[in-house]
Amino acid sequence: MAAATEVTAPPESSRRDGGAVTEGRRRRPVWPRIWHFVSFGAPGVLVYVCFVLAPIVISFVYSLTNYNPFNPPITFVGLDNFGLLFQDDEFLTALRVTSILTLIVVIVPNVLGLGVALLLDKRGGLYNALRSVFFTPVILSSVVVSIIWSRLLDSQGPLNQLLRWLGVAKPPGWLSDPDIALYSVASIVCWQMLGFCVVVYLAGLQGVPQELLEAAAIDGAGPVRRFRAVTWPLLAPSLTINTVVLLISAFKTYDFVKVITNGGPGTGATATIAFNVLQTGFDANHVGYASAMAIVMLIIVAVVTAIVLRLLQRREVDL
Repeated sequence: MAAATEVTAPPESSRRDGGAVTEGRRRRPVWPRIWHFVSFGAPGVLVYVCFVLAPIVISFVYSLTNYNPFNPPITFVGLDNFGLLFQDDEFLTALRVTSILTLIVVIVPNVLGLGVALLLDKRGGLYNALRSVFFTPVILSSVVVSIIWSRLLDSQGPLNQLLRWLGVAKPPGWLSDPDIALYSVASIVCWQMLGFCVVVYLAGLQGVPQELLEAAAIDGAGPVRRFRAVTWPLLAPSLTINTVVLLISAFKTYDFVKVITNGGPGTGATATIAFNVLQTGFDANHVGYASAMAIVMLIIVAVVTAIVLRLLQRREVDL
């Protein structure tokens, strides 16, 4: 037993060295690690502070004033700008227009994108080419897309010419009719965002284990049942990504409205909150009031996005 004890027991010097190493690790100075973190993280943090946090803080400060660069002096008005917003018919109309636009843009590309992704979830050169075709609008500038569709939907454009050729005496005023213009703009935004949804859903479909689909088929499940029971639940992360991105993109829509309709036809038929913010701040020079509008838009987007994200992520956890 003594011999066994001598063989298995570590030498005294090893225990002392190990204790010294452990003690040295415990007493390792913290400042070098902090310095490394600051040196690597500082550029990103600095960019975030300068281009995200600072503009938000400055806008909030402006929203508490009557700031007009061409009509000094600046007067502190507190929350008066926020109170006026919800009595402003123009802002309430913009809120309604933005809500309708956002609802359409969130639903339509999601549904169509899922359908197109299911059709393109196959191997072959043709399907790869079609994926590129559907994704091309995403990489185009919004201004370019707006100009192209403005020409197509013009009263004398190719679409109305085709309808006249088919016998339609009075084709719709896609961009001149206040009852239709908003849906025309929403359709253009959906067209551009469709490719993004297709790509995200394709990535999700390629991550579905084939073993589960084969097992469901062996159990007698048809294509629809396999999609409902296997594929659709596993696409929950893709649905979350698409919904959040579409929600934020639609709510801050400005360039489409500016280029296609300039907020018309009529009085604010297609004017979104983002459009009113820039019109009020840069055209009318009421920077304080426009900043209050921007802060309200930021709060609405943040709250709605947080709720949607929470609900969709809970669905992912429950799977």
